[in-house]
Amino acid sequence: MQPDFPSAPALADALIVDPFYLAISVDFEHDMPARKAVLADYFAYSLGEASRTGRYLTAGDARLGAAAWLLPRADAVDAAESAAKGEYLAGALGPRGHDNYRRIVDFMAARSPAVVPPEAWYLSILGISPAAQGRGLGARLLAPTLAEADAAGVPCFLETFTPRSVAFYERLGFRGAAEHLEPVTNSAYLIMCRPARQ
Repeated sequence: MQPDFPSAPALADALIVDPFYLAISVDFEHDMPARKAVLADYFAYSLGEASRTGRYLTAGDARLGAAAWLLPRADAVDAAESAAKGEYLAGALGPRGHDNYRRIVDFMAARSPAVVPPEAWYLSILGISPAAQGRGLGARLLAPTLAEADAAGVPCFLETFTPRSVAFYERLGFRGAAEHLEPVTNSAYLIMCRPARQ
């Protein structure tokens, strides 16, 4: 696992049932401890990316969960981050999982520009340990970055495969903008946008 991200195991516990995360960890489908370890490693890498080029927030006790935001990046930074992540995940996820990751991300990236402004901030990951859910930690994790986005006058967006999370995001001002059937997972996901607030 990547060092310095104690939130990563909580994210693996919270999000392991999500179709995206099941698809990228498919090489470990018959070994649950290994599957969770691979996902925790994926989340640690992603949290590092957010800390470099976005926002990484933890739930007080970082072992309870985290939020990861990616903000618009210069083309050169985006290319370097994407190449490094692709190389890292090729070794971490296993061949089928990495192929699934690439295909899903490519599919989703081709569809978001139709409804997402280019200046929007992207909520990439939000997860709270199952044992700590229901305490308002998720909303508290998102509040600082949503306030920062409002102060900057920029919109935000996210993508979710989890229908039960939609009402939570709607309470924070996000609204469904487009729904697509993702072919690798054969699952619907919703693009949700939150307009800029002055």
